[in-house]
Amino acid sequence: MGGYQEGIVILLCINCIAAMGVSLLTGFTGIFTLGHAAYMALGAYTAAIMTVRYGIHWLPAILAGGIVAVAVAWMIGVPTLRLTGDYYAIASIGLGEAIRLILENWQSFTRGARGFPGIDSYTTRNIAVAFFTVLTILMFNLIDSRLGRELKASRDDRLAASLMGFNTTASRMKALLLSAFYCGISGALLGGYMNFIQPSMFDMMKSTELTAVVVFGGLGSMSGTLLGSAIVTSVMEYFRDISQYRMLIYGLLLVVIMVVRPEGLLGNREIWSFLPGNGSGRRG
Repeated sequence: MGGYQEGIVILLCINCIAAMGVSLLTGFTGIFTLGHAAYMALGAYTAAIMTVRYGIHWLPAILAGGIVAVAVAWMIGVPTLRLTGDYYAIASIGLGEAIRLILENWQSFTRGARGFPGIDSYTTRNIAVAFFTVLTILMFNLIDSRLGRELKASRDDRLAASLMGFNTTASRMKALLLSAFYCGISGALLGGYMNFIQPSMFDMMKSTELTAVVVFGGLGSMSGTLLGSAIVTSVMEYFRDISQYRMLIYGLLLVVIMVVRPEGLLGNREIWSFLPGNGSGRRG
């Protein structure tokens, strides 16, 4: 495998990990977010600072990136998860921009808008695939667990779920923390692959891209999210030579899918439910 193809595989794994985190919150919990690039930024900067300035091994640095994202998500989630509907989406935009501006203006620690160079190339193909495999297995087990059923019940009818005895507030908080962890890990891996990070890499455009991928694949379908992320990443890389038209093609692809299949590529079904003899399928 050449260097270019290897880079696509690494980016694909990184994007899929972040998309799974957003899918858990938006597709399976019903909390629409437009600020999850902030958690990627926290993971990326945490791992970069730990490895470059303090010489810490890349593995604990990556995990620390996820944990820092979880800690910030908990502080943000306590007051904001009381919001419902579009109000949380607006709050998540504020979170994303606030964290980006802190990273951009805290120059003594993050080097500000100049970016953070010199990050070791710890994100190889094998490491990216290993993280993707482990986190994918954990995610599919999670959505089939009791917590996964609580999240789906809370998404479909929060009042009914509460009357059935589910602690919907606690389950929504767990979904947010897990979602932030996945995005934090994704950001830490991205820093190790790019060898350079700057706040503008984690702006609202990145958050919108993550949410668009989840809607593109189908809300409530984790395999649809992975499929959508694979298609979008491949399209973006395939048309890199005509970068001036790449976003146009990307936008056109989203419009076509939303017109032809407004429920997303797989709707709320997992991909194996389309196999012959499994018509009823497992639904998200």
